[in-house]
Amino acid sequence: MPGLLRGVARTAVVAGTATAVSNRVSRRQGQRWAAQQPEPQYVEPQYAEPQYAAAPPPPPPSPAPSSPPVDRIGALKQLGELKAQGVLTEGEFAAEKARILAS
Repeated sequence: MPGLLRGVARTAVVAGTATAVSNRVSRRQGQRWAAQQPEPQYVEPQYAEPQYAAAPPPPPPSPAPSSPPVDRIGALKQLGELKAQGVLTEGEFAAEKARILAS
């Protein structure tokens, strides 16, 4: 058992030393490279002023969908029958009749 513990301890020491040396070398190289290269200066990009296209005019309004041909005579007959049955009053009959004849 003492031989195994000694081997583990030796491996830990070697690994720790290697890590420390590697970090130190990386840090030194980074400092050298930073000293060799000047820090980049920020330069305002030179862009042309954006050109906006005029919006196209809106399309003309579409015509209202044409209603199917109205069978005026049939509608007036139905209206007359509803009035005769007493479903419609004289005022309702007149208003519906005017609406049918106007369409």
